[in-house]
Amino acid sequence: MSPPATAAGGRVAYIAVTAAYWAFMLSDGALRMLVLLHFNGLGFTPVQLAWLFLLYEAAGIATNLSAGWLAARFGLRATLLSGLGLQVVALLALARLDPGWSVAASVGYVMAVQGASGAAKDLAKMSAKSAVKLLAPAGDAALFRWVALLTGSKNAVKGLGFLLGAALLALAGFVPAVLAMAAVLAAVLAALVMRMPAGLPAGRRAAAFGELFSTEANVNRLAAARVFLFGARDVWFVVGLPVYFTAVLSDGSAASNRAAFFLTGGFMAGWIILYGAVQAAAPAILRAASRPGAELVADARRWAAALAVLPASLAAAVWIAGGPSPALTVTLVAGFAAFGAVFAVNSALHSYLILAFSQARRVTMDVGVYYGANAAGRLAGTALSGIGYQAGGLALCLAIAAAMVALSWLMAARLDPRPTRA
Repeated sequence: MSPPATAAGGRVAYIAVTAAYWAFMLSDGALRMLVLLHFNGLGFTPVQLAWLFLLYEAAGIATNLSAGWLAARFGLRATLLSGLGLQVVALLALARLDPGWSVAASVGYVMAVQGASGAAKDLAKMSAKSAVKLLAPAGDAALFRWVALLTGSKNAVKGLGFLLGAALLALAGFVPAVLAMAAVLAAVLAALVMRMPAGLPAGRRAAAFGELFSTEANVNRLAAARVFLFGARDVWFVVGLPVYFTAVLSDGSAASNRAAFFLTGGFMAGWIILYGAVQAAAPAILRAASRPGAELVADARRWAAALAVLPASLAAAVWIAGGPSPALTVTLVAGFAAFGAVFAVNSALHSYLILAFSQARRVTMDVGVYYGANAAGRLAGTALSGIGYQAGGLALCLAIAAAMVALSWLMAARLDPRPTRA
């Protein structure tokens, strides 16, 4: 890696990376909502909807592992620009979907395009998160603040993308919406190619692929906790929640379908924005500036235990209600909001700890392994979301989520509370 950037240069590079990541995640959130609502409206079953996203998550596992090594060898600028470029290609390909194709052909084609989009997302994510470790100034919880700000703002922007996707689908239609997103992202990519600020480290050509997997126990335990944490979210969030809310809100007419798109997309957007806001505030919530790193490791256990209670309680509420009702809807909205807030603190702690546990020379590889685990959890959660909803409805999805959070707590409980840089 090249020498660290100056403080001023590091801030400029951080701003550029953050802006590029925002643009990417806006398109990523909009694309997910477009695909989900468009194909749900075409009559796809919950399992078929889950299949549309499986290759997206599977591609993330392989991409994160290889991207960490590629960034170590060729530099973060190369992997960041590659992620943006690949997303533009994926959007243009999705616009070529033919409505006359069979269901099998449509599913296969969208899966392939979503796979490319998943690879693009993880190239961009790994690049942005690794850059924080290398650009953040030392001391005064700066690392936690910078990573929390990047991650929290990214999720707020992705939440706006959910709302944007639902609105574009209702107002402009599927193909015009996809092409508009491709044009905006291409403009961002062109601007970065021409004016990327200095500060991102170059690669080291001696980086060997064999260095990819960490021998640091805390890195590997945190990655295992991440698998179950994100599986617990996506098992109800990807298919269960939007299909349930769309079914409750729509009577099948075109007008009610449009209203259901807006309301479901609006709720999911609001959830992601809340999640992002709490993530950004996590250093203040946890008083990170005045506490040793060992206490933050202990917090990762406590907050995971607190999170497990919420999906278990919601699963019981759905089962007891026996069917949709206004009271159940209010309970679900409040419960999912609470889950989002507690989940955000858990996620922010994980995102800080992976950087604190990593050495600067191999940070891209440790972050790659960690986000490969993140993608594995999302893959499992996505598959279980479709299968669980079709087999037992929202209650089963939430029960599976509770079990997965409990497993995440078991992994977090094994973290070594050694002093880390807070």
